[in-house]
Amino acid sequence: MRFLSPSARARRWETSDDAGGDVAERHSGGAVGAAGRAPAADRADAIRNVVLVGHSGAGKTTLVEQLLAATGTVQRPGRVEDGNTVSDFDEVEVRQQRSVNLASAPLMFNGIKINLLDTPGYADFVGDLRAGLRAADAALFVVSASEGIDGLTQILWEECSKVGMPRAVVITKIDHQRADFDEVLTTCQDVFGDGVAPLYLPVITNGHVNGLIGLLSQKFFNYATGTRTENDPGAEYASQIEDHRGVLIEGIIQESEDESLMERYLEGEPIDTKVLIDDLEKAVARGSFYPVLCSGLGVGATEVLELITQGFPSPLEHPMPEITDLSGKPVKDITCDPDGPLVAEVVKTTSDPYVGRISLVRVFSGTLRPDMTVHVSGHGLAERGHEDHDVDERIGTLTCPLGKQQRGAAKGLAGDIVAVAKLSRAETGDTLSDVDRPLLMTAWQMPDPLLPVAITAKSKADEDKLSQALGRLVAEDPTLRLENNAETRQLVLWCMGEAHTDVLLDRLSKRHGVEVERVDLRVPLRETFGGKCQAMGRNVKQTGGHGQYAICHLEVEPLPSGGGFEFVDKIVGGVVPRQFIPSVEKGVRAQMERGVVAGYPMVDVRVTLYDGKAHSVDSSDMAFQIAGQLALKEAASKVPTLLLEPVDEISVLVADDYVGSVMSDLSSRRGRVLGTEPVGTGRTLVKAEVPELEITRYAIDLRSMSHGTGSFQRTFLRYEPLPSNLASKVAATG
Repeated sequence: MRFLSPSARARRWETSDDAGGDVAERHSGGAVGAAGRAPAADRADAIRNVVLVGHSGAGKTTLVEQLLAATGTVQRPGRVEDGNTVSDFDEVEVRQQRSVNLASAPLMFNGIKINLLDTPGYADFVGDLRAGLRAADAALFVVSASEGIDGLTQILWEECSKVGMPRAVVITKIDHQRADFDEVLTTCQDVFGDGVAPLYLPVITNGHVNGLIGLLSQKFFNYATGTRTENDPGAEYASQIEDHRGVLIEGIIQESEDESLMERYLEGEPIDTKVLIDDLEKAVARGSFYPVLCSGLGVGATEVLELITQGFPSPLEHPMPEITDLSGKPVKDITCDPDGPLVAEVVKTTSDPYVGRISLVRVFSGTLRPDMTVHVSGHGLAERGHEDHDVDERIGTLTCPLGKQQRGAAKGLAGDIVAVAKLSRAETGDTLSDVDRPLLMTAWQMPDPLLPVAITAKSKADEDKLSQALGRLVAEDPTLRLENNAETRQLVLWCMGEAHTDVLLDRLSKRHGVEVERVDLRVPLRETFGGKCQAMGRNVKQTGGHGQYAICHLEVEPLPSGGGFEFVDKIVGGVVPRQFIPSVEKGVRAQMERGVVAGYPMVDVRVTLYDGKAHSVDSSDMAFQIAGQLALKEAASKVPTLLLEPVDEISVLVADDYVGSVMSDLSSRRGRVLGTEPVGTGRTLVKAEVPELEITRYAIDLRSMSHGTGSFQRTFLRYEPLPSNLASKVAATG
């Protein structure tokens, strides 16, 4: 892995020539990256792609506003409460005052283009969050000083650890009346583990944040006058600085893997600050050290920008995702080279009623230019409604989006993020590559949508537009799965949760003009016979002309679960002519599809044809089909008919603290807990068998029960008899 170039390292945070009051002054007015102008980079090492991660309400969108204002990209920071922030521009976001989409906010700082990716913090929109992680080279974990860390943030930290993504922590809202920086810092160190240490300490006087103390430079950056100035901290902070600085230096030296440096430090030899900063930069870029910064109203933006530009890696240092050709053969020669073969990925798709489809694209290799023709590939998501596709499309206008504002871009350089308009077939997760060398990037991991919601169009006009509108939603959102259930004759949206469902239905209404209603979900049940019996089907009709004559005697008996259907021919002596025996079977099968009690298909039955009668003139194929159906209905009146319900095997991954509650809840759902096993540290996998009728809304209930930390997977197992008290209710409404 490459680290920062010597020219980049010449710009140090805290100790650089820019680190005084003139930094805030130079970047608060509208120099580089002023409002209305799209920032541009001419090389990959002058780009930083940073995703902001944190729970809903942690302050990610507010931090983006502060960074945009600090660089003059916007004249003044917007407020979530006022609905005027750059990244929360969707109507739903303005109404709900929370992010539901991945949004891009590029800016310039010290000659570096920073693509900020603001992500939703609510678990229902984890699809956009994972898309942001895919497009970024480093992550800022945003933690509120007044609220702490939630379970989802902890899970995402662990995911970033697995892939070695560089991270830093920004503690926001340090000026909040309930803020406790020290407590939240301790929580971060406990939850995120080793390598978490503060670079700055807030100076708070009478509840007001006056500035920050840099632990490496031992300087006080004073914001009390509205402009950042540099002073020496007072003697009253000496003890606090010494304690935190010692921990910071020990952490940096440990991550430097320089044993001689550690020996010198332990012997009391002073370590040059420049050496410490060099090692800090390497450790951050390597993803093994996680500096903690802090932010409040008008405080901390410059420090965050300095860390991003000087401590986070450029796209050149980020490992390339797995790439294959269209046959699946791995391709290893792709690097972040603007002159290399084109490899880009659609990380977000939106549909604008006026502009059409807009694709947010991360360019990993090559250069994307207007009017060029590219190959669009999408594979591996057919089960979610995304059919495999390979088409050639022409690139239209390239833009550099700032929220909803689309500003023209001359090209999309390797390592950069741009938006492409009117790619009619491109969907989220698709790969763009050269026409003469089509390639495919392995899709990033997406959670399965596990909340089924049945909908129906309100009117005939809505029904005519519904299919096209749903197709657009599926193209935009890989966490949405569309199911047209032929068995229950219901249109089902598989969503991530209630909030996800509400946003989808809102978009259908507001963006696509389609009104739908939610209806009760029908679970596909089955019927079977509860015992063995014999029955006769008699279809004899004389109408004065050509009539119908068919009599068949059947024996029906249940088979073990999963036995399917067996038809046995025991006709002797030709009492039923050979050509009509398949007709009886056809009639029996048709009646089994329709059911005999509540209208559900019949399964696990053996039917034996052992006797019957025919007429030389009036017998026919259709006559014996009807006789077979009548015989099956007659059998249902002689023996009990059971309703069968589908049973799933589910695996619930949950924090140890909630295992007892989850197991009790599963038992209350008529479930059978099969066992538990530890997974990693602090988590347990609970396996159980549960009827589908009991878990249609389990995605919501589990999230509530586990405070957002639980997840589950489900697999169809078998059909089992429905309890009689429930079966009678279903039969009454069937």
